[in-house]
Amino acid sequence: MKVTPAALAATAAATAALAVTLVLDPAPTRASAAVPSPSAAPPAAAIPLGAAPVAQVGKGGVPAAPTPSAASPSSATPASSASPASAARPSGPCALSGLRAGASEAAATPKGYARSSGTVRALTLLIDFPDVRAPLTPEARYGEFFPATAEFFRASSYGRLDYRSTPRLKWIRMPRSFASYGIKRGASFVPGTDTGYYALSRDLVSAVDDEVDFRDYDVVNVLATPNAGPPATRTVLSGSFSGGNLGLRTKDGVPLSNVSFMWSRQTGESAFRALNHENAHTFGLPDLYFTDGRKAPPPVGHWDPMDEDWGPDNDFLGWHKWKLGWLRPGQVECAARPGAVTEHTLTPTRSADGTKIVVIPVSARAAFVLEARERGRLDPSVCRAGVLITWVRTDVPSGRGPIRTVDATPRSRGCYASDENVDTELSDAQFLPGQRFTDRESGAAVTVLGRDAHDNYRVRVRAARVPGKPKD
Repeated sequence: MKVTPAALAATAAATAALAVTLVLDPAPTRASAAVPSPSAAPPAAAIPLGAAPVAQVGKGGVPAAPTPSAASPSSATPASSASPASAARPSGPCALSGLRAGASEAAATPKGYARSSGTVRALTLLIDFPDVRAPLTPEARYGEFFPATAEFFRASSYGRLDYRSTPRLKWIRMPRSFASYGIKRGASFVPGTDTGYYALSRDLVSAVDDEVDFRDYDVVNVLATPNAGPPATRTVLSGSFSGGNLGLRTKDGVPLSNVSFMWSRQTGESAFRALNHENAHTFGLPDLYFTDGRKAPPPVGHWDPMDEDWGPDNDFLGWHKWKLGWLRPGQVECAARPGAVTEHTLTPTRSADGTKIVVIPVSARAAFVLEARERGRLDPSVCRAGVLITWVRTDVPSGRGPIRTVDATPRSRGCYASDENVDTELSDAQFLPGQRFTDRESGAAVTVLGRDAHDNYRVRVRAARVPGKPKD
């Protein structure tokens, strides 16, 4: 089931200046069908013209020490002997502008979200209720997510995100019954109310405020006992409140913000990735799947956990890696000069080196993005290696399809059928050597010239003739 995320109510002046967004974990199933062709949309401002500079992004990093296992007696991850290099944010004509409030695909993430590179510190709390007591140890519940969540971020970011979770390995009993909080899919966070996430968070902060210094953390994870609420296979309750002040101040003088709530359990080989999905919302990434109840095929498919985080691992899209500060200078190439023909070599996302994406802007708020996807540690379900082309819109809000996969085989049923959690239609969407994609409206074109012995792809790109209006 998919529902529209609940809008947060306007509250006190302390919260008025920041946009706070609730984003929900994806529903367990979605319709499978070929992605429809984009259609015309209102014009947007043209991108700056001229030479296409290399985007300034993060420098190379060193893998960080893993988060300790749940059974570890220490409360925090030990400091790494080599910290990840700091990362610059996207810049240049391919760093598209877009929505200024809430999670979106705009290259610049608004203030209020958690940092997404360098060292990110997470406070992880475990809760149960008088009427729903935990049937397992806190170590066991914590172990469902860690150290796997931190290791996934480290691998996907090429070591540029050092995610450190500090757990309080005990069940924190809430003072009220689970039912009394009224937690349902799409439940709101309305300051001053006695139900919903505000009431639950108020009671949780009250229980730990004397023992926890919230100033030490960038994000907060709340792992509820898995028997509270319906099974995730029926209704997904997990969600995040991110992007600003939630109207609840701690004794440490800082507002509670960037909180992810995890309920029940997802199915599949890598169920922990539900937390990677939720934490990515606290970093400013939007939902790629549709949350407005429409019956439509998945816009991206199993090419990013912001669309599908069920089933086997799947890496983040290259655009997201750039937005999050996980790519270093030279790994992003921008084809912005109108009509220019250039050639590029893409290295697969599974490796840390080489060019990771080529961006072809069509307007200030829309672009085609190329990347090479091959089977690897974070992409074990790839059944057709090749060049993935996605259509990025920075003016489309979360849950409305801000990214669409361009399907090289629109009439096929896909090539991966080993896991029901993977929508198969887009599993063979990549373009192979000898195939060509052309966007007739903008004139942008991509030809895959070849693949070498190291799985690098050579592509020829024709930039858009005249950057103009984006397409749906």
